[in-house]
Amino acid sequence: MKSLVTLLLVVSILGCSGAFAQDEAEKQAALASANQNPVANMISVPFEFWHHDGKFGDGFTTIAKPVIPTPVGGMNLINRFIIPYASISGVMNLPDSEFSGAVVDEKGLGDITYQGFLSPANPGALIWGAGLALQMPTASNDALGTNLWSAGPSFLGLTITGKWVLGLLAMNIWDFAGSGDGDVNKMTLQPILSFQLGGGWYLTSTPGITADWTADSGNQWNVPLGGGVGRLQRIGKLPVDLKLVYYNYVEKPDFGPDWSVLFGVKFLIPTGDMKKSMQQ
Repeated sequence: MKSLVTLLLVVSILGCSGAFAQDEAEKQAALASANQNPVANMISVPFEFWHHDGKFGDGFTTIAKPVIPTPVGGMNLINRFIIPYASISGVMNLPDSEFSGAVVDEKGLGDITYQGFLSPANPGALIWGAGLALQMPTASNDALGTNLWSAGPSFLGLTITGKWVLGLLAMNIWDFAGSGDGDVNKMTLQPILSFQLGGGWYLTSTPGITADWTADSGNQWNVPLGGGVGRLQRIGKLPVDLKLVYYNYVEKPDFGPDWSVLFGVKFLIPTGDMKKSMQQ
């Protein structure tokens, strides 16, 4: 009788352990998918460390991109900031600027961009967001910014299918005020492609394709192609995402980089329903 009781206890413990492991795996998978979603109901603090290189010089850029969601009725307002700090040595590519084609050695804060997306709090199969982008003339010197205020619409469409995350972020901004001599009319397209490998590992490609409509026809497009690998893990209870990505530029301005390498670190803080699901 004692042996039978012992056997039942062991089976029960193993069953609970298996259910717990499966539950944790499902939570990890949900968090991994949300990690690739720019409008997820989750505070995130990403830091991107870029190295750009080409025959006309090189540059290093550190970009902080904090994301803070705010509930607004049945919607979420996703507040996203892009804060660049650049160090550039070489020939500048700044159309309609006195620095275009000039050799410079500068470092400092660039122009900060704010993106505000309104997105459904409980989206369906298609996750979407729409809002406004505002670029502010915060650069610490003229070589790193436009000295212009610029704004325009931003849109995001995204779907999560099994292990795949597929989407596109698009925006276009125009200048409307400021003391800069040039004009701003710039489009950004960012495809979002991610595949979950399991165990927190994933493959990713999110190239930032830009078109400067004020430049000459041969210097308008900046088109990087490439990808990399990342892993979502926990440091204590805090989810942290690490990734390494390489891009080669198949189309670029005369003085643009030939290739870039990105190392990213993102700290994740789930909120709202996502936080509750992570704790259950």
